[in-house]
Amino acid sequence: MKLLYISNNTEEVKKIDKIGIDFIFVDLEINGKKERQGHLDTFISNHSIDDVKKIKKVLKNSKLLVRINPIGSSSKEEIDEVIEYGADMIMLPMFKTKEEVETFIYLVNNRAKVCLLLETSEAFFRIDEILSVEGINYIHIGLNDLHLSLGLDFMFECLAGDLMEWLVKKITKKGIYFGIGGIARIGEGELPAEIILKEHVRLGSKMVILSRTFRDGSKKIEKEIVKIREEYKKDLLLTREELEKNKKKIDKKVSEIAFKRRHK
Repeated sequence: MKLLYISNNTEEVKKIDKIGIDFIFVDLEINGKKERQGHLDTFISNHSIDDVKKIKKVLKNSKLLVRINPIGSSSKEEIDEVIEYGADMIMLPMFKTKEEVETFIYLVNNRAKVCLLLETSEAFFRIDEILSVEGINYIHIGLNDLHLSLGLDFMFECLAGDLMEWLVKKITKKGIYFGIGGIARIGEGELPAEIILKEHVRLGSKMVILSRTFRDGSKKIEKEIVKIREEYKKDLLLTREELEKNKKKIDKKVSEIAFKRRHK
């Protein structure tokens, strides 16, 4: 399971770099994000292009992932800059069409790994067209914007039912490495992190973003990372029946939370 940690703080990153985080995540996406997520308690980045250079300089173990803005008139310049400053992987958010993905891959031109952040209803329903594009290294399914795009009440409603399974089977068939959403610390979260991790195992997801709960300073992050790694290892040993039982628990819990949100 690859773990992604969002930060532009060099002192924080120096510590994180030593404890087995796979990707430090610099987030340049700002276009349209406040309008979409301003009403939610979600992270809206204040990172800048200079942070890419700054963070790359202090990394010894982790790779550098940079989320750029959606495809637009300044994409070429932005992509060229983040590559020049050392991005190992570039993430494209909010794409809706095959053509946007083709443009993105063309502009990166094999100079870094590419990761698609699948988070729009349009991309969800056009997945076959999108997966026909050559050169996709990773896909991350972004539950925050995806649930907004689908008009749902709770982020993890995207995991309920069998639509996520339908989606990831298509991605898996193409042999593309993928991840899903974010995760809180073990024992925490409205939908507990350990329940979500089991669903990652069931679906074959191998990448997750660490939520802001890892950054509040109340617990040692090294210990929290070890807990996640250990929990994941245990989950890999579960039977199909045990994972299916956990899936039913997710469906029930998600339904309850979504119902409460609709009837506030």
